[in-house]
Amino acid sequence: MQKSGKTVLIFLVIAALVFGGVFLVIRMTSNVGRTPSDVSEEDAIAVMERLYKKIRVNTLAPIKDMVDLEEVNIAESLPDISKYPPQVNNTTNDFVEIFSSTEKATISSSGADTDRWLVDMANQFNKAGIEIDGKPVSIRIRGIASGLGVDYIVSGKYVPDAFSPSNELWGDALKSMGVRVNLVEKRLTGNVAGIVLSKAKHKELTDKYGSISVKTITEAVGNNELQMGYTNPFASSTGANYLISTLYTFDASNPLSDTATAEFIKFQSNIPYVAYSTLQMKDSAKSGMLDGFVFEYQQLMNSPDLKNDYIFTPFGVRHDSPVYELGSLTPMKQEILREFIAFCKTDAAQKAASDYGFNGHNEYAIELSEINGERLPQAQKLWKEKKSGGREIIAVFVADVSGSMDGAPLNKLKESLLSGSKYINNDCSVGLVTFSTDVNIALPIGKFDLNQRSLFTGAVKNMQAVGSTAMFDAIVVASKLLMEAKAGSPNAKLMLFVLTDGETNQGCSLNDCRSMITGLQIPIYTIGYNANISVLAQISSINEAASINADIDDVVYKIQNLFNAEM
Repeated sequence: MQKSGKTVLIFLVIAALVFGGVFLVIRMTSNVGRTPSDVSEEDAIAVMERLYKKIRVNTLAPIKDMVDLEEVNIAESLPDISKYPPQVNNTTNDFVEIFSSTEKATISSSGADTDRWLVDMANQFNKAGIEIDGKPVSIRIRGIASGLGVDYIVSGKYVPDAFSPSNELWGDALKSMGVRVNLVEKRLTGNVAGIVLSKAKHKELTDKYGSISVKTITEAVGNNELQMGYTNPFASSTGANYLISTLYTFDASNPLSDTATAEFIKFQSNIPYVAYSTLQMKDSAKSGMLDGFVFEYQQLMNSPDLKNDYIFTPFGVRHDSPVYELGSLTPMKQEILREFIAFCKTDAAQKAASDYGFNGHNEYAIELSEINGERLPQAQKLWKEKKSGGREIIAVFVADVSGSMDGAPLNKLKESLLSGSKYINNDCSVGLVTFSTDVNIALPIGKFDLNQRSLFTGAVKNMQAVGSTAMFDAIVVASKLLMEAKAGSPNAKLMLFVLTDGETNQGCSLNDCRSMITGLQIPIYTIGYNANISVLAQISSINEAASINADIDDVVYKIQNLFNAEM
């Protein structure tokens, strides 16, 4: 009996270990932060070929159509400003509306609310009963990403009274684009952008280079010693800061020179990842895939899952939330704005800002005093043209043409693909796959010259909605097209864009495809039209791509920005 008891005990221990191992494997395979060794490319291709054999694939006849070569009208593509409602509404007839960067004017649906300092200040100001010339006054705050705010202002689609971006680069950029701006406050509250390195990588680079700076980081990236990520410089203040700081590091006298451009191409060839947004960068950092990334100090202080594992080094221009008047304000509006700025700079207001993570690194001064924000639009243009680091970009668009897309969804999908295609560089290679019950190769991959653009336009315009939703079948087919294209261009950067409104109800599933997606390491960008966003986010997270929750009103602008950032 005693022997039997020992046997049972041993069995239970072994069972626990086996179960624990299986559980660990499940956790590993469901983790966003997968490593390339989880599934080999060879195994992934085998899965892809096995799945492909089960899919009915049609190759559609090519159809050419006229290409619209006119520049994109930003005002038309921007959604109505009502898509970005105020976080604080005015309470009086005399008021000032301010576009504010989101790190200080976001009300979180999750209840975290660490980015609402300016919201609190405006609410307190509006309740304080402040009067000017005997008239009660108030503030309206509209939290909006700095890059998006610039687009509204430059296009004239919607222009507030004042603008408080994260840093002065955006104000200088507006000035360079002919917008009348007047800097009325350099620092509403203190903040800095920084390079965030894991403790081990920070020690390694400090031991070699002596210190951490934009210059040493560019050297480390150029020497392939650092897996570094940064954010889209068209949308992110930190990304814009990092881009222009890097270019000035290459050539302080002319950041757009041939020398700076050549060094930037070399630098970009070793950058594995540019995040579409700060939120995506934060999620990627949690996965542990990167040695370093860029982030605002205030954001890091409100990320307990990150701040204890990384070391922060400030860089570039300060992020002190400057305030600009836009256009020609009335004397009343000018005075309201100055009263509100004074309200925000009181000791009590600044203590509240500090409680939200602001006012750190007050001693930091810009290391590259030559930086001129008026060059930001030119720097962004250079980034757009050279960000691939000399590698060919090959992309396949996967469009949902199932029955549920009929009407407005499909019309918007067509409009967004056609307008977004204007942001695709001519040296990219592009294909198009559509799916419903079956999968259709609507356009084989080809260099995106005028001929391919004409074929792309014809294929998009000819899409019709009918049938079920075989999304993962389409991902398999698109992946096969990309891998075949890679055979002729081994160093190419591959990517997939999936546009859909619904859950898969036909063909293979995510579980069937997961190992293929993981092993091929092709980033899959998903755009959901009121779709099951959690499923699309899972798909995108496997290889660190963006998942966009779009609706009919704003999808055109969002896709334009995504293509601009990635292609």
